[in-house]
Amino acid sequence: MSQPEDFKLHTPDSVAADPQAVEFTRMWWSKGEPVMSIKPAFKDPAEYGRMLAIAARHMAHGYAVRHGQDERQAYNRILQGMSDVIKADNAQTVVEDTKPGSVQ
Repeated sequence: MSQPEDFKLHTPDSVAADPQAVEFTRMWWSKGEPVMSIKPAFKDPAEYGRMLAIAARHMAHGYAVRHGQDERQAYNRILQGMSDVIKADNAQTVVEDTKPGSVQ
């Protein structure tokens, strides 16, 4: 999967230097829908919720920096999108075969 340099994500130096760092989510937008690889790394699922809330705040900052949007408004739009999905209660989990070379 190749991407323009502008869209590549890089591991922060502080994470690379931390032998106890744990990656627990990777997300992509592919073929018109979200696709992710996840690891339930926390004993308490509420910790994952806290991480999502912090990620939403950071993403709002990213919209402010990259797209010139008001950070508070961007944060509220992100929360609105989350709320819409939660209220719809129709998100489904589709598990893909994770064997190397498998095609679905």
